[in-house]
Amino acid sequence: MSSQDTDLLKTVEYGGCSAKLPPAELAGILSKLPQMQHPNIMVDIETHDDAGVYKLNDETALIFTTDFFPPICSDPFEFGEIAAANALSDVYAMGGAPLLALNLLMFSSAQMPISVFEKILAGGQSKVKEAGCLIMGGHTIEDHPPKYGLAVVGTVHPDKLITNAAAKPGDVLILTKPLGIGVLVAAQRLNMVREDAYRNGIEQMKVLNNFGRDVMVRHGVRCATDITGFGLLGHALKMAEAGNVSLAIKSRDLPIIDQADQLANDGCIPGASFRNLSYVQPHLHVAKLVEPHLKMLAADAQTSGGLLMCVPPDKAQDVLNDLRSANIHNQASVIGEVIPKTRKSIYLE
Repeated sequence: MSSQDTDLLKTVEYGGCSAKLPPAELAGILSKLPQMQHPNIMVDIETHDDAGVYKLNDETALIFTTDFFPPICSDPFEFGEIAAANALSDVYAMGGAPLLALNLLMFSSAQMPISVFEKILAGGQSKVKEAGCLIMGGHTIEDHPPKYGLAVVGTVHPDKLITNAAAKPGDVLILTKPLGIGVLVAAQRLNMVREDAYRNGIEQMKVLNNFGRDVMVRHGVRCATDITGFGLLGHALKMAEAGNVSLAIKSRDLPIIDQADQLANDGCIPGASFRNLSYVQPHLHVAKLVEPHLKMLAADAQTSGGLLMCVPPDKAQDVLNDLRSANIHNQASVIGEVIPKTRKSIYLE
């Protein structure tokens, strides 16, 4: 068997960020771990932010993160690209610049051609190079199906750190990438999606969030998170809880990737969406007029998804214009606002 004959998507039931542990189970486990206490720790697991942050000195803080998952697509090189872009995203979401990376690869040479191994690493290397980051080595174990990702160290000025805990009532919510990746991948398995729509989804997952980071830094945005396996609603919940606020999200303003809206309305909804929705349900109010498929798309697990930003209202239009200006985030949209803390954390309208 050659790498051309290998379809990675057929090796897994759940791929990409949809393979994460159910968020409710993960939250329960993390709550039992002792918190690290150190004066230089700026961000730890308490707020479930995108990465840990450690202050080295008055000029530099380190952002440290890791992410890996099973295949989200068929082609090994593209799998490497997407997994690397996803891992790098945590650094960008916090306003940082990736500096160093380590490969993490689980692969069975008995089950697959070694050329597949090589292409996965080559795809990851291409995105790390695009990010201006350096791969310093890595670690590999025998396992099947394959899993790939990175451990990443980035840097940021301590005074310019962006966290998920700084939302203020009145802030405008802006999402940089459209939702629906999980739906498209599920539809690909069922041969329900158009080839051009699926390719559009693959290309979106390859897009680094460095441009979104640049826009946030330029306009002094202080609160953001990236949208991955827990879906928009799951990551929005963590943002609301970390900032002691509530978020009002307008379902009809959500950007949806091509064909995902139709597929979800036809019932093509991955299992991860139901797990994510179950997790946020106690903290969620859904208005009666919200269309059911839009609610599920708001819970859809994203892989290498976009940035959710909390932007002061006087800067929101400039941020949106900048995001759309470079033909990178053409579907960037205002999707709601931050409101004072009330009975529920998320209001889907």
